[in-house]
Amino acid sequence: MKKRIAGVVAVAAAAALSLTACSGGSTTAESSGPAATDTAANAGTTVTLWLAGSDTPDPLRDYLKKEFKKETGATLKIEEQAWGDLVTKATTAMSDADTTPDVVEVGNTQSPTFTYAGAFRDLSGMYDELGGDKLLQSFVTAGEADGKKYTLPYYFGSRYMFYRKDVYQEAGVSVPKTLDEFNETVATIAKKNPRDIKNFSGFFLGGQDWRDGISWIFANGGELAKQGDDGKWTSTLSDPKSLEGLKQLQALYRDASKAPNDAKDSNQYIYLNDEDSVLDDAGKPTSSTKLNAATIMAPGWAHWSIGDLKKVDGKDTRVWNDKRFGTFVLPGNDGKPAPVFAGGSNIGVSAKSKHPELAEQLMRIIFSADYQKMLGKNGLGPANQDYVSSLGDDQFAKALIASASNSKLTPAAPGWATVEANSVMEEFFSKIRDADDLEALAKQYDEKITPMLNAQ
Repeated sequence: MKKRIAGVVAVAAAAALSLTACSGGSTTAESSGPAATDTAANAGTTVTLWLAGSDTPDPLRDYLKKEFKKETGATLKIEEQAWGDLVTKATTAMSDADTTPDVVEVGNTQSPTFTYAGAFRDLSGMYDELGGDKLLQSFVTAGEADGKKYTLPYYFGSRYMFYRKDVYQEAGVSVPKTLDEFNETVATIAKKNPRDIKNFSGFFLGGQDWRDGISWIFANGGELAKQGDDGKWTSTLSDPKSLEGLKQLQALYRDASKAPNDAKDSNQYIYLNDEDSVLDDAGKPTSSTKLNAATIMAPGWAHWSIGDLKKVDGKDTRVWNDKRFGTFVLPGNDGKPAPVFAGGSNIGVSAKSKHPELAEQLMRIIFSADYQKMLGKNGLGPANQDYVSSLGDDQFAKALIASASNSKLTPAAPGWATVEANSVMEEFFSKIRDADDLEALAKQYDEKITPMLNAQ
């Protein structure tokens, strides 16, 4: 199961929506049509749900269709949108009542852009009914504007470490208990390189992999940006606490990672397997790679792509091998889970939906106990933290829950989409390894990022 959490968003998304900022519809559905529970009257109505990528498996989609039909009498049409096209398509479709889907899933980093653009309906009045404070709060914040709640968490997938037990043993190291120990451990593995592999990494961290790298900033008490009392956002990469994390990152780049400087946060698992294929955007192999790293950091679902290659039902399949592979949560300076960037999605009702009452009824089904548990049983972290036990109790579930317990998101600034769309963080991170003056570099990018954060 390979998933891609959206992070790249269009620069012109907010402007192109042609909506009044923060002008989502009222919480109470304004509809002259029949009530959402009038099954006979709703029989000829179709409500459209946009799901991003293939993350939501077919059994869950079938459940939503069946339950929605049973509760409302209306038909639920589910359309899957590719992550790479989602923002562009949503920007166009959600600006017109005749083309908008009724309920839309977006990446958690995309949510602030659409929220501030007024693309979503105000769900504040339903907040408690849909889970309230039991919902993953970092995701709730990503869907807020002016004290109102426009999108809510759909599922989460936090990041943790996958490692080669055999290589750790050969290098004479054990699983680290603190962040300093982690940094020392992976540097030691890279130096010893027990199998004498060319360009071997104790920890594979791509030169542009800011989504994993920001964990070191967070772990030292730093932030990417802060909002002032006047509501304006300021980039804080040069804050002393952020700089402490950047110094640790620079040491990792220099002493532990041989990852290419243009590598991002995609498919790191191919460097952990004994051999694997490098796929292009169409999913076709372009080249192959062999074991090249002892440790990677990835969202929990990466475990489906890690393991020994075996034939299962006639197909080449990765089968996890506990003797060869293991997991652990990135530890913080205090030994507790370090704050890591949480992948996942938010979901909301389009402000221009022609069927707001029915759309809100669909939200009730999505946030019901039955559906939340179904998410967990399929490896997706449920939005409502009362149901995280549905993830199970294997090592992957435990690592996911532990890493998510202290997870963080990117700043909920109206212009964060512009920062991502311009690949500013990739640009900044690619300069960390060779920077002679990290503070000067951080200040340079603070000056570049701050104006973008406040653009709407």
